Amino acid sequence: MKIEKSNSFQLLGMSVPAAQLPAGLYVVATPIGNLGDITLRALETLAGCTIIACEDTRKSGILLKRFGIDRPKVSYTEHNANVRGPDLLRQISEGAAVALISDAGTPLVSDPGFRLVQQAAALKLPVIPLPGASAPLAALVGSGLASDDFRFCGFLPSKSQARIQRLSQLARDPYTLIFFDSPNRLKATLSAMVGEFGADRRAVVARELTKMHESFYRGSLEELNQEFEAMGKVRGEIVIVVAGASPSPVSEENVENQLREALQMMKTKQAAAFVAKSSGLSKQELYKQALTLKDDL
Repeated sequence: MKIEKSNSFQLLGMSVPAAQLPAGLYVVATPIGNLGDITLRALETLAGCTIIACEDTRKSGILLKRFGIDRPKVSYTEHNANVRGPDLLRQISEGAAVALISDAGTPLVSDPGFRLVQQAAALKLPVIPLPGASAPLAALVGSGLASDDFRFCGFLPSKSQARIQRLSQLARDPYTLIFFDSPNRLKATLSAMVGEFGADRRAVVARELTKMHESFYRGSLEELNQEFEAMGKVRGEIVIVVAGASPSPVSEENVENQLREALQMMKTKQAAAFVAKSSGLSKQELYKQALTLKDDL
C-alpha cells in the first residue's frame, strides 16, 4: 500500500508514517481526558485517513496537534448532520477514508454519530469501529459495583418533572445503572434519585475521569446527596453509577403475568432469564413454567 509522507504522526519525538486507508467510515475512540490514553491504532487511522469528521474541530485540534497529525477536518454535529452526513457518505463511496471522532471518548455514546453509522450501513459502506476510552466503562470498573449486567442511561432530562419520571421508570431495574450528568445539575439529580430509588441504594459519583483531579465518591444515595449538598460549586465531567434494585418478593400471579408479557417479546429462554433477574426466582423453574405458558399463547 502506498504511503504518503504527509500522512504521519508524532510518537516519542519521532515522526511515524501512516499508510493510506481503504475507503470506509472509521469510528475512532479518543481520550476522555488524559491524552496518553490514545491507542496506536487510533493514531495510525487519524494520520492515514482522508478526512476527519469532528464534533468540534477546535477541541479535536488540540489532540491532533499533540501528536503532529495534519489531516483535513470538518465538523459533524447534530445541527449540520443533514447536510454534512450525505457529503461524507458520498466521499466514502468515492474511495475516501473518513474518521469520525467526538470531543472525547467513544463516538455514538450520547452524540449524533449513530445517524452517520446507520446511513453508512444502509448504503453497505464499510464501518470500522476502533475501541478505546469510554467514560461509562471507566466509571463502572472503578465504581466497585456489579459489572456483569449494566445499563447505560446517558443524560437524564434537564427538566425536573421529566427527570423524576425517567428515574421512576428505572427504579426497579435490577441492572447497574450508569448516567452522565452536568455538574450544575448533580445535586438535583442525587436528590431525585433518593426520592425514586431510595436513600439506601448504593451509588458512586465519578468526577474528572482520567484527569489530574479524578475522584470517586462512594456511599448510599443519601450519603452522596448530603456530601454534595455540603459542597460549594461542583466542577468537572460527572458520571453516576447506581446499584441495581434488589429483587422484591412477587406473587405467583405476578410472576405468571411477567412471563406472559416477556414471552410476547422474546424467546422462552430469554423470557425466563429476564423474569429471573427481576424476581430473584430460579431461572430453570421459570423456564419450565414459561414452556407451559407458551403452549397457551
